[in-house]
Amino acid sequence: MVVSTRSCSVFCLVITLAGCGKTDSDLYDSSGVDERPTMSHEHLRFPPEGEATEATRQFNRQARESSGFDRSIDAERAARGFMGSIEDTEIRGAAGRVVWRTNAYDFLAEPSPDTAHPSLWAHSRLVARHGLFVVADGIYQVRGYDLSVMSIIRGETGWIVVDTLTNGETAAAALGLVQDRLGERPVSAVIYSHSHADHFGGTDGLLNEAPNDRAQIPIIAPYGFTHEAVTENLIAGPHMARRATLMYGRTLEPGPAGSIGAGLGPGIPKGTISFVRPTEELGQGVTRKTIDGVRFEFVDAGGTEAPSEFMFYLPDWRALFTAEVVTGTFHNVLTMRGAKVRDSLLWSKAIDDVLIRYGSRSDVMFAAHHWPVWGTEDVINRLRAHRDVYRNIHDQTIRQANAGNTIHEVSEVVSKPNVSTEDPSILDFYGSTTHNARAVYQFYFGWWNGVPAEFDPHTPEERAKRFVQTLGGPQQTLAAGKRAFSTGDYRWAAELFNSIVFVDDQDEMATLWLASTYEQLGFQAESGATRNYFLSAANELRTGKRVGSKLMEGAVTFLPNVPTSSLFDSLAARYDPSSHDREPYDLDFVFTDTNEVISVEVGRDVAIPRYGVRAEAPAATVTVSRKVFDGLLLGEHSALGLIITRKLKIKGATGAVDAFFDALEKPPEDFPIVTP
Repeated sequence: MVVSTRSCSVFCLVITLAGCGKTDSDLYDSSGVDERPTMSHEHLRFPPEGEATEATRQFNRQARESSGFDRSIDAERAARGFMGSIEDTEIRGAAGRVVWRTNAYDFLAEPSPDTAHPSLWAHSRLVARHGLFVVADGIYQVRGYDLSVMSIIRGETGWIVVDTLTNGETAAAALGLVQDRLGERPVSAVIYSHSHADHFGGTDGLLNEAPNDRAQIPIIAPYGFTHEAVTENLIAGPHMARRATLMYGRTLEPGPAGSIGAGLGPGIPKGTISFVRPTEELGQGVTRKTIDGVRFEFVDAGGTEAPSEFMFYLPDWRALFTAEVVTGTFHNVLTMRGAKVRDSLLWSKAIDDVLIRYGSRSDVMFAAHHWPVWGTEDVINRLRAHRDVYRNIHDQTIRQANAGNTIHEVSEVVSKPNVSTEDPSILDFYGSTTHNARAVYQFYFGWWNGVPAEFDPHTPEERAKRFVQTLGGPQQTLAAGKRAFSTGDYRWAAELFNSIVFVDDQDEMATLWLASTYEQLGFQAESGATRNYFLSAANELRTGKRVGSKLMEGAVTFLPNVPTSSLFDSLAARYDPSSHDREPYDLDFVFTDTNEVISVEVGRDVAIPRYGVRAEAPAATVTVSRKVFDGLLLGEHSALGLIITRKLKIKGATGAVDAFFDALEKPPEDFPIVTP
């Protein structure tokens, strides 16, 4: 289980990257699967790393033969309006570190291999196309240098930038491409379409490149943006970031047996994330606003793909921007990295709303990922297809649940609507039908499926012990797993091998069999996120290296823009009462540069921050600037040094302050997921 260390540096931002190791090939039998008949399957060998089994080859061949989709239309859309690309093959950051390779996915030009689902391969080929593209005269997109897309609108005085990518380095490179191809103009406004980091994380790098005063640039965001962005990336960030390393394949090398993209985009760069607070958050409903001479009609869509999100319509272009509500893939109702479950019914209704409002008035539709759709009829058809797929996953899951099916049963019987045979944009390139059906069930009924025996299950480790004992021990369980593997039943093989690993993660044979099983499941996945997760898990098992988020990467630019109330909520979420043996007391914090006061009631079980409130009789009062306090949390200063220089003053019991911060747990960066 996880063993945590403690520190007052308690912040974990979104996604980060580490290198991946290689597994020695001599661990694998180069002859592949041994087909000799045997009751015990003792002679069965797992396949060489990176190779598809015969079952996987047949699976992907069948998928290739049965696919009736014509991707030529999307290929034309993905290529339309191309103006040029970044000429350098590398985008570099501080100290010359490579954060993105523009040619990393060139191999996708080759035919689909046996190690990849053919639909995902064809989709990834289009997603990897990079450069600057014309959406309409005055509307442009930079695609292929990040998970997300940067859209640029020509205003009266400068460029209005919609979504700033994940990293400052790729954002600056994208803006440089725009300025090079379209002419030097200042950034006149920034628009965040929603509260996910790949749409605001590059802002600092973007504004640092802007020739005008960044303080004068309006930054427009949807209702509730700051709260949701901080909640997801600061309070829930440590756990989410660790799982995101698997979901986005951060340890995988691009290649036919490795990363072929994430479905939404090629992947996440290795650069620096920032958080620049918006200057204005719009209200709910429809907001009409003119920005740098451009008329916008913003339509709130919070609670769909993100808790805070909007779409907008540009009447002067007859152009509809659908953010991440409608893209080129079926999305996640519950993302594999973990997040709040999304409301698929509301999602469908939000699409229907813009279909009614703007469908017949739109000549082009563009989004925060993928390529645009041109022509009113095609815009309407795309909106209808996505409206129907989210409504279908909702209604059919509820229908099956109301008939008595449990969370895993609904995922076996719910399928895509008939429109999925006509529009490949709602295939499972990112989200998946089975996972989303479970998510809809969870949204209404929670994690428990109502079976009494599953109400209070043992921990995975304890359950694995009992499971392996029941089967007669590790060798018998291993043999059963081999039999399942030999028949291509990788779902069952994964459960069997995983049980052995969760009993003894030093069991090399079970570990390697589980890695091979995960690899085959990844090779068969149509979803880029699912593929990445399974292949990354296999990589961790083979190398023994776990990769998490680097806790402080990006914090220097992220933390100062976090509201003080949210900052202390994140501290409270790291409070471990078992390490705090004092009687309850209060602390006051006074920030001299922001004129803010916050008290913390340090109790036996919880720490309760109260923003704007002073305690009646605090055990101690800490007076410091918010800027210096941030530096203290980031490890840039020592408390003793600040006290000596009188930049930090403590009136009262210094020990009470020390005890509070000593009780704050530092989240581990690389806690185990695929092992106990």
